[in-house]
Amino acid sequence: MSDGIRLVIIDDHAMVRSGLAMFIDTVSGITLVGQGANGLEAIKLCDELMPDVVLMDLMMPKMDGVKAIQAITRKHPMIRIIALTSFKEGEMVRAALEAGAMSYLLKNANVDVLAGAIKDAYDGNSVLAPEATQALIQATRQPAPRPGQLTERERDVLTCMVKGKTNRQIANDLEIGFSTVKFHVSSILSKLNVSSRTEAVALALQHHLVD
Repeated sequence: MSDGIRLVIIDDHAMVRSGLAMFIDTVSGITLVGQGANGLEAIKLCDELMPDVVLMDLMMPKMDGVKAIQAITRKHPMIRIIALTSFKEGEMVRAALEAGAMSYLLKNANVDVLAGAIKDAYDGNSVLAPEATQALIQATRQPAPRPGQLTERERDVLTCMVKGKTNRQIANDLEIGFSTVKFHVSSILSKLNVSSRTEAVALALQHHLVD
């Protein structure tokens, strides 16, 4: 094709999209044909533009990247999708790949790696960030958490965590004390056998622990 690899960028941060667009403009053989801010826009753009490759963020409002990847690959299996995110937890990596992502890169990837991954995806080849590969290996050694491990209140708190709310916001929303929220968050991390809120959110999304 005369315009080379046709690329769509999906990220809820305008500055990230702008930076990626500036980078793509310097790479020969790749043409940016569309941008979107969430999974719903990603699906619409793919329906309308039929790009060759999509750079897909994972944590976005309205519809997250994993759900968008599932929908797009089901409707348009020839579109190659690269998950481009800040999350390197194994469960998140596995969720994206199981949804149909061709590759998984972190946002700290340099321009040469990103350009190479786009061209590799177009050719049908996968690229995984080294950190993602290691996290995936570790995640496969851990049993999936059981929803019954969490109390109803802990699931309420986890739901708020998935929405990106701070402990103070969670306390206000659930009308409970700030210290109580901290206790619940600590209990959630312990029960899910994770060390950070990010990992807890990744597990919740992967295993559908909350609505």
